[in-house]
Amino acid sequence: MSYEEKGTWSFLVVAIVTYGVYLWLVLSQLAAGTPVDQADYAIPMLWTIGGAIVLGIVGRILIEIITPSESRRADVRDKQIDRAGEQVGNSLVVIASIGALVLAMLQVHWFWIANAIYLGFVLSAVLASLAKLAMYRRGVPAW
Repeated sequence: MSYEEKGTWSFLVVAIVTYGVYLWLVLSQLAAGTPVDQADYAIPMLWTIGGAIVLGIVGRILIEIITPSESRRADVRDKQIDRAGEQVGNSLVVIASIGALVLAMLQVHWFWIANAIYLGFVLSAVLASLAKLAMYRRGVPAW
């Protein structure tokens, strides 16, 4: 498994776990009866985003310590897979942005707007990672 593929696995796991932590923190407030307009979501969102960055770095370091790669340089295939995977994932950022724009136009509470954007980023990361992992297994499609 290449260095880049290991990093993709790490990124996928970190994205899912940190968003799960965020959902647990926010949904537990809502389940306790806190109204949406009083829910503390900004601080947990910032902490989980920051935590994802730190865990991503630490995860890659730990993976390299446990299973060192022969090379840390991305080859042509790694670059093609990265580019194609990011294109697939970016589609969800656009969709989430349009969704957030519609929510803003409808003057929906900013809690929902912020969460739509954050969900878009997480789904983008997950979709891009899954697309890259599929390409590592099946090859880069000739679009």
